[in-house]
Amino acid sequence: MRSHFRILSPVVRMAAIFSLLAVIAAPQLHAADKYSQTRAALVAQAGATDVNDPLEDVNRAIFEFNDFFYALLLRPLGEMYRTFLPDIVQDGIHNALKNLNSPVILANDLLQGEFDRAWVTTQRAVINSTVGVGGLYDAADKFWEIKGHKEDFGQTLAVWGVGEGFYLVLPIFGPSNPRDAVGLLVNAYMDPFSRYLNNIHEEDAAMARFVVAGVDEFANVMDDLEKLKNTSVDYYAAVRSISRQKRAVDIRNSTQTEGAPLPDLQYDLNAELAN
Repeated sequence: MRSHFRILSPVVRMAAIFSLLAVIAAPQLHAADKYSQTRAALVAQAGATDVNDPLEDVNRAIFEFNDFFYALLLRPLGEMYRTFLPDIVQDGIHNALKNLNSPVILANDLLQGEFDRAWVTTQRAVINSTVGVGGLYDAADKFWEIKGHKEDFGQTLAVWGVGEGFYLVLPIFGPSNPRDAVGLLVNAYMDPFSRYLNNIHEEDAAMARFVVAGVDEFANVMDDLEKLKNTSVDYYAAVRSISRQKRAVDIRNSTQTEGAPLPDLQYDLNAELAN
């Protein structure tokens, strides 16, 4: 029982300090340059395909709470991150964080029976951890054109036939559903680095990884996210629509070929959850 309290306590502490960091790091709207050209199409789609939101009133309240902390905390942090760190340093941080998540991706590749993708993940982890100097440089992509991908236990459950259930906005983790919320917890236990930090009582190091990951991800998308907010008739519905569409694309291990390009949605909070 005590171990369960150890898992929850840093989350509670973090929520009091960096509530929005987790909220926005969860949806992580990765918009490409071409996204700005099709934003109107996304807005038009918002709400059109969304169903099964029985907790909409509660979800909207949580969404507004999260958005308040985004404006208050995460945008200033993201702006400082982009202003004071050279691009090469930002790239190194981003690459290293992705490399640290390789064991979780590999485990889910295997659980989904995606052995070719598991081999890709293994190659990337070995190459980037060595030639890439601990993952600071994505040598696997640059030299061998071995592209990375993302997997999590929510996707694994979907492959096993578990439905997403109803739409849910979590106070810390943002747009989700019961299936992906369970997957978020399981991902935490899959992460050997977080488990190691927990075992040696280095909770502050795990928190630092979590905070840096959130700032790094958000710094790359905050301008497009703000544009989406400003151009959406219903910002909540736009994010809900995007999150569901992109999640379906992720589960199929495919890319969208029709309609507006969808931002990427990442749940990169395993380090904090596992402590």
